[in-house]
Amino acid sequence: MDTPLVSAQSQPLFLYVATNGNDSWSGRLPSPNETTTDGPFASLDRARTEIRNVKKDFKFPAGGVTVLIRGGTYYRTQPFLLRQFDSGTEKSPVVYTAFENETPVLVGGKPITGFSRYQGSILKADLAAQGFKGIYFRQLFFNGKRQILARYPNFDPENPVAGGYAYVDGKPVNKYKNLPRESLRVINCKTSDRRLWADPEDAEVDIFPRFNWHNWIIPISSVNWEQGTISLAKDAFKGIRPQDRYYIRNHLGELDAPGEWYLDKKTWTLYFWPPASIDNAKVYAPMVENLIEIRPKARWITIQGLSLEASEGNGILLDNAQNCLIAGNKIYNIGGRIEYTAGITVKGGKQCGVVGNDIYDANNYGVQLRGGDVNTLQSAGHYAENNYIHHIGALNGHGCGVVLAGVGHRVAHNLIHDTSRCGIYGGGNDNVVEYNHIRHVGLMTEDTAGYYVNGNWHTRGLVIRYNYIHDVLGFGQNKEGRWVSPFFAYGIYLDDNYSGANVFGNIMARTDYGGAFIHCGRDNILENNVFVDGNEQQMTYSGYDMKDPLIGFQFRQFKKFQDKPAYSKYPGITEINLETAGQMVGNKFRRNIIVYRNPKAKLYLHIRDKFQQQNSSDYNLIWHYGYPVYMELPGIPSDRHWQEWKRRGFEKHSVVADPKFVNLEKDDFRLRPDSPAFQLGFQAIPIDRIGPYKSELRASWPINEAKGMREKPYLNK
Repeated sequence: MDTPLVSAQSQPLFLYVATNGNDSWSGRLPSPNETTTDGPFASLDRARTEIRNVKKDFKFPAGGVTVLIRGGTYYRTQPFLLRQFDSGTEKSPVVYTAFENETPVLVGGKPITGFSRYQGSILKADLAAQGFKGIYFRQLFFNGKRQILARYPNFDPENPVAGGYAYVDGKPVNKYKNLPRESLRVINCKTSDRRLWADPEDAEVDIFPRFNWHNWIIPISSVNWEQGTISLAKDAFKGIRPQDRYYIRNHLGELDAPGEWYLDKKTWTLYFWPPASIDNAKVYAPMVENLIEIRPKARWITIQGLSLEASEGNGILLDNAQNCLIAGNKIYNIGGRIEYTAGITVKGGKQCGVVGNDIYDANNYGVQLRGGDVNTLQSAGHYAENNYIHHIGALNGHGCGVVLAGVGHRVAHNLIHDTSRCGIYGGGNDNVVEYNHIRHVGLMTEDTAGYYVNGNWHTRGLVIRYNYIHDVLGFGQNKEGRWVSPFFAYGIYLDDNYSGANVFGNIMARTDYGGAFIHCGRDNILENNVFVDGNEQQMTYSGYDMKDPLIGFQFRQFKKFQDKPAYSKYPGITEINLETAGQMVGNKFRRNIIVYRNPKAKLYLHIRDKFQQQNSSDYNLIWHYGYPVYMELPGIPSDRHWQEWKRRGFEKHSVVADPKFVNLEKDDFRLRPDSPAFQLGFQAIPIDRIGPYKSELRASWPINEAKGMREKPYLNK
């Protein structure tokens, strides 16, 4: 059945679900009646069945159906699945929502009980007898908090970014230098990190190889403690190099600290050292992959006001759904493996919204939007708006607040902080990213950004406007071999030839490697932005060595789209050929305000940029607090850089002067009326509209921001 058969009844139908309900009752009452002969249903599944029955009887009301879920905890051992025949219509939607002022909590698993003493403070429980046999979960929760899979070195709560790691033995090697016969599977351990336990095949290694972009968790195949080597069962993403950081996990021999646990899948015995008394505590583990699944062609379904926790995959998965809304929920403790899962994943379909949710403590991503037709450039129309997303990537070093891929998405008015990698990640075509507040991201990796965009010369049409991005940290190994933060991070990063982006009206403050970066892209416009205190430089252009074989590979990918009729709307795309593809041309940098205090910082950095004369830079307002304005101009004295830059035809109308912010020290980036920026055509940025806003669809208001790196910053040693 594609859509429900709607009756003449105009009033919506209300059904009720409660923890004291009964699936044999009518579900039409919010509480049991006095004789306990009728009342709410006990399960969402029964409410779903009732809606199907109403459709079969041709009594689906014109006002739709609303399932009101009473407060309490609902443990689920199977996903709540909604299919095409569970759909509503635009005027008669199907809504699953919280009962007024109550909090229903859906847990994708069930409690674990029956603990007995194993040894010392370590307890054990027989899981086979509790229905967990064959369910190899990767998360365990104690009173709502994720616990630590037994590991070496132990997790360091006082230094969660840099502490708790071992480092591959050997002398540091330049990570950008290719090495012959580099191992992808062998870790050389320092003498102090060689373990005494046997049976290594149950254990695995969590490692950040070579570039420190993200981590991989790989099973151990064997160890040779005499030689000090660990052999992995699969290849790492890149070669394993000296000083790469790693830890060993998932071995009973490493269960030696409060909060650690281990699951023996041979006997289905759980071993656990609880962080506090087990008496009256709630210990539970996930049993489901996804808590809620909305499957292909399901339409006009709303999930609102719920709390969802404990799943190994996604909290909510929308797979080729249409016009569905996920609003005002709290989703946390999601994702047991390093995979492309999220608190909420929208994959395929059209016009689905993720609005007003609080999403946190997710091991992978916060929200994913994937969809649209890259061949025809037909828009998906998905949107993520007014969400509060934080503490993302607890396990995944590539944890990002929002990930988008495909065509025609909108990401707006979200507050994102404390992610292991980017605030927002992904490019695609014809997407809009606007009015987001992104801060204190890039906690675990380097070569990162507040908003990181990757693509090719055909991925175009991206609008990035009115975002406030600040304190993008980055974490990595500097030239002296020390692991430090901030390190190698940007505000907005247009990587991998992304072209045709319009970057307008953004504020980028305190970004180590600068506010923005263009890597080999064309026809990007960066206009009317504010750059504040890039530590190394403020704006970076990085071109290709024209002999780089990577250009040929990327051009072959580009050719798959270049001649498609839909792509003819992008100016200049049909003129690109193999000889010119690697030329970084047509970029415009104009009417920006650039303010920076580090005396040694550059204004612009140009790397392998032989075509800089084919890019323009003008009408900018620059203020270096009286220090010389200099770039990367070999052979030119630093105090002559600005004059030389202008002599080459750049910055003809640009001005070096104080922009006159209202209060820069307190991050008040409004401009005073007499700011010289206005003389250059700068337009005031609507700062008061950036970030989340009050709405009936918000999960919480006002937002009480969780503590994180802002409150307890990483300190370099």
